Amino acid sequence: MKNLDDVNRVIAEFANRISNPKPVKKGARLYTGVDLGTAYIVLAVVDEEGTPIAGASRFAQVVKDGLVVDYLGAVGIVRELKNKLEEDLNTELELGGAAYPPGTEVGDQRAIRNVAEAAGFEVTALVDECTAANKVLGIQNGAVIDIGGGTTGVAVLKGGKVVYVADEPTGGTHFNLVIAGACKVSFEEAESLKQDLHKQLELFPIVKPVMQKVASIINRHIQGQNVDAIYLAGGTSCYAGIEKVIRDETGVPTFKPENPFLVTPLGIALSVPRS
Repeated sequence: MKNLDDVNRVIAEFANRISNPKPVKKGARLYTGVDLGTAYIVLAVVDEEGTPIAGASRFAQVVKDGLVVDYLGAVGIVRELKNKLEEDLNTELELGGAAYPPGTEVGDQRAIRNVAEAAGFEVTALVDECTAANKVLGIQNGAVIDIGGGTTGVAVLKGGKVVYVADEPTGGTHFNLVIAGACKVSFEEAESLKQDLHKQLELFPIVKPVMQKVASIINRHIQGQNVDAIYLAGGTSCYAGIEKVIRDETGVPTFKPENPFLVTPLGIALSVPRS
Protein backbone atom coordinates (compact mmCIF):
# COMPACT_ATOMS: atom_id res chain seq x y z
CA MET A 1 0.00 0.00 0.00
CA LYS A 2 1.06 3.57 -0.55
CA ASN A 3 2.06 5.30 2.64
CA LEU A 4 -1.23 5.88 4.48
CA ASP A 5 -0.22 9.46 5.23
CA ASP A 6 0.19 10.08 1.49
CA VAL A 7 -3.19 8.50 0.77
CA ASN A 8 -4.84 10.64 3.44
CA ARG A 9 -3.12 13.73 2.08
CA VAL A 10 -4.45 13.33 -1.47
CA ILE A 11 -7.94 12.48 -0.20
CA ALA A 12 -7.89 15.55 2.05
CA GLU A 13 -6.84 17.65 -0.95
CA PHE A 14 -9.76 16.26 -2.95
CA ALA A 15 -12.15 16.96 -0.05
CA ASN A 16 -10.91 20.57 0.04
CA ARG A 17 -11.38 20.95 -3.73
CA ILE A 18 -15.06 20.03 -3.42
CA SER A 19 -15.69 23.34 -1.68
CA ASN A 20 -12.68 25.19 -3.14
CA PRO A 21 -12.10 24.24 -6.79
CA LYS A 22 -8.57 24.83 -8.05
CA PRO A 23 -8.45 27.49 -10.80
CA VAL A 24 -7.45 26.13 -14.22
CA LYS A 25 -6.87 27.67 -17.62
CA LYS A 26 -9.87 27.61 -19.94
CA GLY A 27 -9.60 24.54 -22.15
CA ALA A 28 -7.28 22.71 -19.72
CA ARG A 29 -7.28 18.94 -20.20
CA LEU A 30 -9.17 17.50 -17.26
CA TYR A 31 -10.47 14.05 -16.37
CA THR A 32 -13.67 13.31 -14.48
CA GLY A 33 -14.66 10.26 -12.48
CA VAL A 34 -18.40 9.55 -12.20
CA ASP A 35 -19.33 7.43 -9.19
CA LEU A 36 -22.96 6.29 -9.31
CA GLY A 37 -23.51 5.13 -5.76
CA THR A 38 -26.61 3.72 -4.12
CA ALA A 39 -26.79 6.69 -1.75
CA TYR A 40 -24.64 9.36 -3.38
CA ILE A 41 -23.50 10.37 -6.84
CA VAL A 42 -20.00 11.85 -6.74
CA LEU A 43 -17.94 13.51 -9.47
CA ALA A 44 -14.17 13.93 -9.10
CA VAL A 45 -11.99 16.01 -11.42
CA VAL A 46 -8.20 15.68 -11.76
CA ASP A 47 -5.61 17.20 -14.09
CA GLU A 48 -2.91 15.60 -16.26
CA GLU A 49 -0.75 14.94 -13.18
CA GLY A 50 -3.62 13.36 -11.27
CA THR A 51 -3.93 16.32 -8.92
CA PRO A 52 -7.46 16.82 -7.55
CA ILE A 53 -9.03 19.92 -9.11
CA ALA A 54 -12.70 19.86 -8.12
CA GLY A 55 -15.55 17.63 -7.01
CA ALA A 56 -19.25 17.56 -6.30
CA SER A 57 -21.73 15.16 -4.73
CA ARG A 58 -25.42 14.77 -4.18
CA PHE A 59 -27.62 12.36 -2.23
CA ALA A 60 -29.56 10.24 -4.69
CA GLN A 61 -31.57 7.04 -4.83
CA VAL A 62 -31.37 6.29 -8.54
CA VAL A 63 -29.16 3.21 -8.16
CA LYS A 64 -29.98 0.08 -6.17
CA ASP A 65 -27.41 -2.61 -5.40
CA GLY A 66 -25.23 -1.33 -8.23
CA LEU A 67 -28.06 -1.27 -10.78
CA VAL A 68 -29.45 1.90 -12.36
CA VAL A 69 -33.16 1.91 -11.46
CA ASP A 70 -33.94 5.52 -12.46
CA TYR A 71 -32.03 6.19 -15.66
CA LEU A 72 -33.41 9.65 -16.37
CA GLY A 73 -32.97 10.69 -12.75
CA ALA A 74 -29.35 9.51 -12.78
CA VAL A 75 -28.61 11.34 -16.04
CA GLY A 76 -30.21 14.50 -14.69
CA ILE A 77 -28.14 14.51 -11.50
CA VAL A 78 -24.85 13.75 -13.26
CA ARG A 79 -25.56 16.49 -15.82
CA GLU A 80 -26.44 18.93 -13.03
CA LEU A 81 -23.19 18.20 -11.17
CA LYS A 82 -21.20 18.39 -14.42
CA ASN A 83 -22.71 21.78 -15.25
CA LYS A 84 -21.90 23.07 -11.76
CA LEU A 85 -18.29 21.97 -12.01
CA GLU A 86 -17.93 23.46 -15.48
CA GLU A 87 -19.25 26.75 -14.18
CA ASP A 88 -16.90 26.64 -11.19
CA LEU A 89 -13.90 25.85 -13.39
CA ASN A 90 -14.95 27.96 -16.38
CA THR A 91 -14.10 25.11 -18.75
CA GLU A 92 -15.83 22.16 -20.36
CA LEU A 93 -15.45 18.67 -18.89
CA GLU A 94 -15.30 16.15 -21.72
CA LEU A 95 -13.28 13.05 -20.80
CA GLY A 96 -14.75 10.85 -18.12
CA GLY A 97 -14.74 7.44 -16.50
CA ALA A 98 -17.31 5.42 -14.60
CA ALA A 99 -17.26 2.36 -12.35
CA TYR A 100 -19.46 -0.60 -11.53
CA PRO A 101 -19.59 -3.02 -8.59
CA PRO A 102 -17.37 -6.11 -9.14
CA GLY A 103 -19.23 -8.94 -10.83
CA THR A 104 -21.81 -6.66 -12.47
CA GLU A 105 -23.34 -8.07 -15.66
CA VAL A 106 -22.19 -6.55 -18.95
CA GLY A 107 -25.64 -5.05 -19.63
CA ASP A 108 -25.66 -3.30 -16.26
CA GLN A 109 -22.14 -2.02 -16.85
CA ARG A 110 -23.36 -0.59 -20.14
CA ALA A 111 -26.22 1.21 -18.37
CA ILE A 112 -23.71 2.93 -16.06
CA ARG A 113 -21.63 3.98 -19.06
CA ASN A 114 -24.77 5.23 -20.82
CA VAL A 115 -25.67 7.48 -17.88
CA ALA A 116 -22.28 9.22 -18.00
CA GLU A 117 -22.40 9.53 -21.78
CA ALA A 118 -25.97 10.88 -21.79
CA ALA A 119 -24.84 13.53 -19.28
CA GLY A 120 -22.26 14.73 -21.79
CA PHE A 121 -19.05 12.80 -21.05
CA GLU A 122 -16.89 10.91 -23.51
CA VAL A 123 -16.38 7.77 -21.41
CA THR A 124 -12.90 6.36 -21.99
CA ALA A 125 -12.66 4.23 -18.84
CA LEU A 126 -15.10 1.75 -17.30
CA VAL A 127 -13.66 -0.16 -14.34
CA ASP A 128 -14.87 -2.05 -11.32
CA GLU A 129 -15.08 0.01 -8.12
CA CYS A 130 -12.37 -1.89 -6.23
CA THR A 131 -9.88 -1.48 -9.07
CA ALA A 132 -10.70 2.24 -9.12
CA ALA A 133 -10.21 2.49 -5.36
CA ASN A 134 -6.81 0.87 -5.69
CA LYS A 135 -5.69 3.71 -7.99
CA VAL A 136 -5.66 5.75 -4.79
CA LEU A 137 -4.67 3.07 -2.27
CA GLY A 138 -1.86 1.50 -4.31
CA ILE A 139 -2.23 -2.03 -2.94
CA GLN A 140 0.17 -4.67 -4.29
CA ASN A 141 -1.03 -7.61 -2.22
CA GLY A 142 -4.18 -7.90 -0.14
CA ALA A 143 -7.91 -7.30 -0.49
CA VAL A 144 -9.56 -4.00 -1.38
CA ILE A 145 -13.11 -3.84 -0.01
CA ASP A 146 -15.52 -1.19 -1.28
CA ILE A 147 -18.47 -0.99 1.11
CA GLY A 148 -21.01 1.24 -0.58
CA GLY A 149 -24.62 2.07 -0.01
CA GLY A 150 -26.03 -1.12 -1.47
CA THR A 151 -23.24 -3.63 -1.92
CA THR A 152 -19.91 -4.84 -0.60
CA GLY A 153 -17.32 -5.31 -3.34
CA VAL A 154 -14.27 -7.52 -2.87
CA ALA A 155 -11.09 -7.50 -4.97
CA VAL A 156 -8.05 -9.65 -4.18
CA LEU A 157 -4.75 -8.34 -5.54
CA LYS A 158 -1.49 -10.16 -6.14
CA GLY A 159 1.49 -8.19 -7.41
CA GLY A 160 -0.74 -5.18 -7.98
CA LYS A 161 -3.11 -7.09 -10.27
CA VAL A 162 -6.69 -8.07 -9.48
CA VAL A 163 -6.99 -11.86 -9.44
CA TYR A 164 -10.47 -12.24 -7.94
CA VAL A 165 -13.57 -10.05 -7.64
CA ALA A 166 -16.97 -10.48 -6.05
CA ASP A 167 -19.89 -8.32 -4.94
CA GLU A 168 -22.85 -8.98 -2.65
CA PRO A 169 -25.83 -6.88 -1.53
CA THR A 170 -25.10 -5.51 1.93
CA GLY A 171 -24.04 -1.96 2.69
CA GLY A 172 -25.08 1.41 4.06
CA THR A 173 -28.73 0.96 3.05
CA HIS A 174 -28.93 -1.98 5.44
CA PHE A 175 -27.43 0.14 8.22
CA ASN A 176 -30.18 2.69 7.59
CA LEU A 177 -32.91 0.07 7.70
CA VAL A 178 -31.87 -1.29 11.10
CA ILE A 179 -31.39 2.23 12.50
CA ALA A 180 -34.79 3.31 11.18
CA GLY A 181 -36.45 0.27 12.74
CA ALA A 182 -34.70 0.56 16.10
CA CYS A 183 -35.13 4.32 16.43
CA LYS A 184 -38.55 4.51 14.73
CA VAL A 185 -37.45 7.16 12.26
CA SER A 186 -37.62 7.49 8.48
CA PHE A 187 -34.98 6.10 6.16
CA GLU A 188 -33.73 9.64 5.45
CA GLU A 189 -33.48 10.44 9.16
CA ALA A 190 -31.60 7.18 9.69
CA GLU A 191 -29.10 8.26 7.02
CA SER A 192 -28.50 11.51 8.91
CA LEU A 193 -28.10 9.69 12.23
CA LYS A 194 -25.65 7.25 10.67
CA GLN A 195 -23.44 10.11 9.48
CA ASP A 196 -23.54 11.95 12.82
CA LEU A 197 -20.21 11.21 14.48
CA HIS A 198 -21.73 11.90 17.90
CA LYS A 199 -24.48 9.33 17.31
CA GLN A 200 -22.29 6.59 15.83
CA LEU A 201 -21.06 5.31 19.19
CA GLU A 202 -24.61 5.21 20.55
CA LEU A 203 -25.88 3.36 17.46
CA PHE A 204 -22.93 0.99 17.25
CA PRO A 205 -24.65 -1.98 19.00
CA ILE A 206 -27.57 -1.63 16.56
CA VAL A 207 -25.46 -1.70 13.41
CA LYS A 208 -22.77 -4.12 14.59
CA PRO A 209 -24.66 -7.19 13.30
CA VAL A 210 -24.71 -5.61 9.82
CA MET A 211 -20.97 -4.97 10.09
CA GLN A 212 -20.55 -8.63 11.02
CA LYS A 213 -22.57 -9.60 7.94
CA VAL A 214 -20.22 -7.49 5.82
CA ALA A 215 -17.28 -9.22 7.49
CA SER A 216 -18.77 -12.64 6.75
CA ILE A 217 -19.07 -11.68 3.05
CA ILE A 218 -15.45 -10.60 3.01
CA ASN A 219 -14.31 -13.71 4.87
CA ARG A 220 -16.10 -16.04 2.49
CA HIS A 221 -14.53 -14.46 -0.58
CA ILE A 222 -10.96 -14.26 0.71
CA GLN A 223 -10.85 -17.86 1.91
CA GLY A 224 -7.93 -19.68 0.28
CA GLN A 225 -6.58 -16.46 -1.23
CA ASN A 226 -3.75 -15.97 1.30
CA VAL A 227 -4.88 -12.43 2.05
CA ASP A 228 -2.70 -10.89 4.75
CA ALA A 229 -4.30 -7.42 4.85
CA ILE A 230 -7.68 -5.83 4.12
CA TYR A 231 -8.09 -2.22 2.96
CA LEU A 232 -11.44 -0.43 3.12
CA ALA A 233 -13.04 2.10 0.78
CA GLY A 234 -16.60 3.29 0.19
CA GLY A 235 -18.90 5.55 2.19
CA THR A 236 -20.09 2.90 4.62
CA SER A 237 -16.47 2.33 5.67
CA CYS A 238 -16.62 5.80 7.26
CA TYR A 239 -18.58 4.37 10.20
CA ALA A 240 -16.30 4.51 13.23
CA GLY A 241 -15.12 1.10 14.37
CA ILE A 242 -16.14 -0.92 11.30
CA GLU A 243 -12.52 -1.77 10.57
CA LYS A 244 -12.16 -3.30 14.05
CA VAL A 245 -15.26 -5.46 13.58
CA ILE A 246 -13.98 -6.71 10.22
CA ARG A 247 -10.54 -7.37 11.69
CA ASP A 248 -12.01 -9.31 14.63
CA GLU A 249 -14.39 -11.34 12.47
CA THR A 250 -11.88 -12.20 9.73
CA GLY A 251 -8.70 -12.37 11.78
CA VAL A 252 -6.98 -10.27 9.09
CA PRO A 253 -5.37 -6.86 9.81
CA THR A 254 -7.75 -4.22 8.44
CA PHE A 255 -6.95 -0.64 7.48
CA LYS A 256 -8.85 2.36 6.15
CA PRO A 257 -7.97 5.92 5.15
CA GLU A 258 -9.42 8.86 7.05
CA ASN A 259 -12.16 9.51 4.47
CA PRO A 260 -12.92 6.29 2.57
CA PHE A 261 -16.04 7.87 0.99
CA LEU A 262 -13.89 9.81 -1.49
CA VAL A 263 -11.46 7.04 -2.43
CA THR A 264 -13.45 5.42 -5.25
CA PRO A 265 -14.61 8.55 -7.13
CA LEU A 266 -11.07 9.91 -7.08
CA GLY A 267 -9.78 6.54 -8.27
CA ILE A 268 -12.26 6.55 -11.15
CA ALA A 269 -10.92 9.93 -12.30
CA LEU A 270 -7.38 8.59 -12.06
CA SER A 271 -8.40 5.59 -14.19
CA VAL A 272 -9.24 7.77 -17.20
CA PRO A 273 -6.39 7.34 -19.73
CA ARG A 274 -4.15 10.37 -20.22
CA SER A 275 -3.59 11.63 -23.75
